[in-house]
Amino acid sequence: MFFSKFELTVGLRYLRSKQKSGFVSFISFVSIIGIALGVAALITVLSVMNGFQKEIRNKIIGVTAHMQLIDASGQLNNWEDIAKKAKTNKHILNFAPYVDGQGLVSYDGNVSGVLIRGVKPDLEKTVDNIGAHIISGESNSLISGKFNVIIGKELARQLGVQVGDKITIITPDGQTTPAGMIPRLKQFNVTGIFNMHMFEYDSGLVLINLADAQVLLKMNHAVSGIRLTVDDVMNTREIKHQLGKIMPDNILASDWVDQHANYFSAVELEKKMMFVILTLIVAVAAFNLVSTLVMTVNDKRADIAILRTMGASKQNITRIFILQGGVSGIIGTVSGTVLGLLLAANIGKIVHFFEMVTGTKLISGDVYLIDYLPSQIIPSDVISIFIVSILLSIVATIYPSRNAAKTDPVEALRYE
Repeated sequence: MFFSKFELTVGLRYLRSKQKSGFVSFISFVSIIGIALGVAALITVLSVMNGFQKEIRNKIIGVTAHMQLIDASGQLNNWEDIAKKAKTNKHILNFAPYVDGQGLVSYDGNVSGVLIRGVKPDLEKTVDNIGAHIISGESNSLISGKFNVIIGKELARQLGVQVGDKITIITPDGQTTPAGMIPRLKQFNVTGIFNMHMFEYDSGLVLINLADAQVLLKMNHAVSGIRLTVDDVMNTREIKHQLGKIMPDNILASDWVDQHANYFSAVELEKKMMFVILTLIVAVAAFNLVSTLVMTVNDKRADIAILRTMGASKQNITRIFILQGGVSGIIGTVSGTVLGLLLAANIGKIVHFFEMVTGTKLISGDVYLIDYLPSQIIPSDVISIFIVSILLSIVATIYPSRNAAKTDPVEALRYE
């Protein structure tokens, strides 16, 4: 055992005893509270960031699918053969072809740029959950040859469109005439409106039937690519590597991380920086233990001198004060961990209650993509925070503890 029975007895007795100066006890209490608040803040903030990352990831995957296969040329002609070959991988659950293109949507003088996506409704519902977010109209209305369209809620608001209206979709790949390039125009019937609660898609995505998209974008029987769902979204990197071995060289595989690499890289960077910044708060509180122990050593100089004359070694004195400061750090860390877990588990309810009391909306769905405060407690994060806080507390006690061991018994007892 690192501490002897003697060191434990004296160290814990010093921890319980009242100081001659009440100010020393106050500083010790403030240090413990500071560590607890720092640890609690770190656990809560990281849990909220984890929650945001999880919720946004789920929303993105709900629109973009887990993985996709595309041809290097931009058009995939034999998509059925490629899909069957991909399905031989045991991790691939479903597939659906798609056609993507840029265009403009016009209605009653209002114009907006959009991403046109052609889909096969029976297969598309197996790779995303847009159909579950239809708030008006029918999700199964995209019938080949009917030229129906499903648009996002925000786009419908911008254009002033409702289900049953006719909108004009304009594509840049038009026809060349003596008068110049004439864009292709086609009227579509609005048969559905979806609300994914993501501004990017609600304002800029329109869904039409795959065959209609091939006609509109002059794709003949080709598609832009194939969207895939897998059994584990966190394992898409490995699955992509496996697909690369069985696919032709011209077929490129990408996953949901590749498609939103900038966003997820930014979130990871923010999380790391928040960990560093809030750890510094814990470090400041932990190093307050230095001043506490320095004053405690001055307060106990006579006691230290007596212990030395009774045979206590410098190592005994050092460990006694490391124990005293370390226990304070452990108390603060444990208290902060419990408080942080309670806050992280109930932060959504706390924010909702505050919004009800004040009548204000703290989390706006238009800005943050979601209108509530999510939280996800990851055990590895909590363990890391706990260990870092304990280590900082112990490191902070080394200097004053070594300084206490240097106390000269003769000088300390001269005026006692």
